[in-house]
Amino acid sequence: MWLSSSTSSALRRQHFLIRSLCASSTPQTSHNQMERVHCASISIPEADAEGVIRKITPLLDRTRHKGQAGRIAVIGGCREYTGAPYFTAISALKIGADLSHVFCTKDAATVIKSYSPELIVHPILEESYSVREDERETVSSYILAEIRKWLERFDCIVVGPGLGRDPFLLNCVSDIMRHARQLTIPIVIDADGLYLVTNNIELVRGNSLAILTPNVMEYKRLLEKVLNCDVSNDNQSEQLRILSQKIGGVTILRKGKEDLISDAKTVTKVSTFGSPRRCGGQGDILSGSVAVFTSWARHYVMSGIPSSEMSLNPLILGCVAGSVLLRKAALGAFLSKKRATLTTDIIEFLGQSLEEICPAE
Repeated sequence: MWLSSSTSSALRRQHFLIRSLCASSTPQTSHNQMERVHCASISIPEADAEGVIRKITPLLDRTRHKGQAGRIAVIGGCREYTGAPYFTAISALKIGADLSHVFCTKDAATVIKSYSPELIVHPILEESYSVREDERETVSSYILAEIRKWLERFDCIVVGPGLGRDPFLLNCVSDIMRHARQLTIPIVIDADGLYLVTNNIELVRGNSLAILTPNVMEYKRLLEKVLNCDVSNDNQSEQLRILSQKIGGVTILRKGKEDLISDAKTVTKVSTFGSPRRCGGQGDILSGSVAVFTSWARHYVMSGIPSSEMSLNPLILGCVAGSVLLRKAALGAFLSKKRATLTTDIIEFLGQSLEEICPAE
C-alpha cells in the first residue's frame, strides 16, 4: 500500500507537504510566519516541487489494476488542430496514467488515432459547418448524452487543447463542463478552453475543482475581464490571489518565467529552470501533466489525511508537480537536442525526469 492508515503518519505527511509548499530561505518557519504567507501573500514561497512529486506519486505494485493510476480525458481537437490534444493525452500516459481518452470532432479523430494506438479516441464532437441550423439542438443533446456515458469514469478532464473557436462546438463543450462540475470531476482548462471561460466566467465561478492555466496573454485577458485592470509587476502574487478569489476560489496556474499558482488562499511558485527553446506545445504537455498529478494528489489527500485535518488543496499539489516535471523534461530535451528541440522530444523525457525524482520500485 502506498498510503498509511494511521493518523500520525497522515499528519506527518500533511506537515511535510505544508513545508514543501511554503519553503523559505530559513531552515524553520514559525506558525505565525506561515499564516502570514498564506493570508497576505506578501512574498511568493518557492515550492519544494520534487518533494511533492515524491509524496503524491503512487507506488507500482502487483495488486493494482488498470485504471487505478489515473483515467484522463481530453476535450479538444478539430480539423485545424490535431497536435495539441495528442500532446496532452500522450503526456498523461507517459507520466503514468493508465488510460487516456480524446473527445474530438470527426475530422480530427482519424488523424489523432494515427499518432498513437495508445489513445482512446471518440469522434463525437461537431462543428457548425457540419450541422444544419434546424438540427443543432438535437445534435447538441446527442453529443452530451454520448459523453455523459463516459464522464463519471474519469479522474480528471482537460478542456481546450486544439478545441478551436467554433460557436456550436464551444456551446457543446460548455454543456460538458457543466455536467462535469455536477459530477465533481476536476477540470484543467487551457488554450481555447480559456477563451471560452474568459467569455463566460460563470462556467467556472465558484468551482473549487477547476484549474485555469493561462499564459501571459491569456492571463492579461482574464484580468481585464474579471478585475478590469492590467497586469501588475509590483505585486504579482496578491493580484493573482485576488483574481482567483473573484472567480470564486478556482485554482490558477499562471505560466511564465516562474509559474505562479494560487487558489485564493495560498500563492506559491515553481521557478526551476526549464528550456530556453520555447517551441509550441509545451502548454499542452503541462495540462496533461497537471491532470495526472491532480488525480494522484486528490487520491493522496482524500485517502491519507483525516477530514478534520485536511487543509491542503490537491489541485495546488497537482499544479506544482506538473510544473516542475515539464521544466525538468524540457531541460533534458534541450540538453540533448539544443535548438532542434521539439515538443515530441520533451514528451520523451517525461518518464526519465519522473524516474530521476521518484524512482519506480
